[in-house]
Amino acid sequence: METIRIKGLEIFAYHGVNPEEKENGQKFILDIAMQADISRAAQTDNLNETVNYAAVRKTVNAVFTAQKYDLIERAAQVVCDAILENYPKVQSVTVELKKPEAPINAVFDYVSVEMTRSRA
Repeated sequence: METIRIKGLEIFAYHGVNPEEKENGQKFILDIAMQADISRAAQTDNLNETVNYAAVRKTVNAVFTAQKYDLIERAAQVVCDAILENYPKVQSVTVELKKPEAPINAVFDYVSVEMTRSRA
């Protein structure tokens, strides 16, 4: 298995428990690592033999912004599910979802949740 990564993907969305988070929205940052056998693509130079990261980005953006979730845990799960559902070459996916503007009265870089999901 090889790894395809999308790091630092910024998406503006409306997730959070507080009403102002759902009204005003904020920036989220996603780091995505997809495990897949892409050895054939490495040999053939054929896009159809790999996981198209541009298509993955569109899918992630669509599902991440389709609804407003209270928890980043739920938003990360939705992203994992969508990748596994839409990209059969992906055997497992790890998503770290960062919330750099979380409503915490402190100085911090971000809060995040990281989850890995695999095919059954």
